[in-house]
Amino acid sequence: MISRLVPTPAAAVADVPDGATVMIGGFGEAGSPIELIHALIDQGARELVVVNNNTGNGRVGLAALIAAGRVRKMICSFPRSTTPTQFPELYRRGAIELELVPQGTLAERIRAGGAGIPAFYTPTSVGTPLAAGKEEREFDGRRYVLERALTADFALVKAERADRYGNLVYNKSARNFGPIMCTAARVAIAQVRDFVEDDGLDPEAIVTPGIFVQRVVPVDAPAYESRLIAAGASYP
Repeated sequence: MISRLVPTPAAAVADVPDGATVMIGGFGEAGSPIELIHALIDQGARELVVVNNNTGNGRVGLAALIAAGRVRKMICSFPRSTTPTQFPELYRRGAIELELVPQGTLAERIRAGGAGIPAFYTPTSVGTPLAAGKEEREFDGRRYVLERALTADFALVKAERADRYGNLVYNKSARNFGPIMCTAARVAIAQVRDFVEDDGLDPEAIVTPGIFVQRVVPVDAPAYESRLIAAGASYP
């Protein structure tokens, strides 16, 4: 019988190699798969290219992965966030690369990657430094910049509920980049608060079909970035 169930976060990320491109869901703390990120720190993969909306906060989650020196390059929209203790210093020292992408463009690049669309034109960033070196064309009197799709080796996302087939239901806005990242990655890994064995999900409520998810990890008491930061926590 089909089952995407993996027993632990450590087992789920065990085969992430050095140099992999990893998409990580989350809009700030909403939808951030902290347990999977911490398992990736423990696993030891290096020279990662990470795609995320931002660069994390405090000394947990994505910020901890960056602080551990595991990330070679960030592709994101907000490299500075509310408590950016890790990325700015590394960037100033030239210890990490940054590809800055407007948020809507980031979402569309990921969506295009999942849809098999290699590139698209957008008016966003025309006439700014972000358009430097990119192809431009005019359509109906308006200038557009060519942006290439984004794909990944792995996607780490957080969902509220899943079944053994890998079908996912998210918790409201915590879905954010999760659905499109699952479609754009070769291996999508979802940590979920509630795992149901059989026929426990309403088909009309499923957001990400299981065909796009390769591994599901139950985490029944997930950590929250803001609570960890308020407690002064750091990882490892």
